[in-house]
Amino acid sequence: MLQYEVFILGELLTKCYLAWDKESKKAVVIDPADEGVGLTEEVAKRQLALVGILATHGHFDHVMGALDLKLIYQVPFYCSSKDKFLLKRQRETAWYFLGREIETPNFKKIDVDLDKIKTIEIGGEKLEVIKTPGHTPGGVSFYNPSCQLVFSGDTLFENGIGRTDLSYSRHSDLEASIKKLNKYLISGAKLLPGH
Repeated sequence: MLQYEVFILGELLTKCYLAWDKESKKAVVIDPADEGVGLTEEVAKRQLALVGILATHGHFDHVMGALDLKLIYQVPFYCSSKDKFLLKRQRETAWYFLGREIETPNFKKIDVDLDKIKTIEIGGEKLEVIKTPGHTPGGVSFYNPSCQLVFSGDTLFENGIGRTDLSYSRHSDLEASIKKLNKYLISGAKLLPGH
């Protein structure tokens, strides 16, 4: 059984998820926001073994904590290569959204390209990778079939949808992505959004 805890982190109140297989205690962090070091306390408190860091997309408010977690745990960082340009311009993006400069991580590489895999194993549990572009070109969502959980990032919120007014966003792509996710939600899956 996949268990999870949600943490609302950072100035943009990003929802970060610590998800783990109850039996093996293997875990992933989905969208670590800007609190990589703080999340280590949550991993230790639950006696979990972190096996990966997953990004639903490359915006700074979802990935700033990833580098700290990667360095501390020596685990792979999963992200779509289509959002690599966003990882490289974290400082500019943060300035756009916050109106001030912040210290941002220097991402050298994506360890696992989410465009090239269909599932992620977490002990005896798995997450299916669903391509959900629109908000960003490389947006993805994750679906856990055993507990029917959809981690949607900024594609779909509880009360709205992700922004598409950015130069690299596409509203038509987002609409198609929402249709994909709605198939899971109509059949009873629980939505776990990015905000």
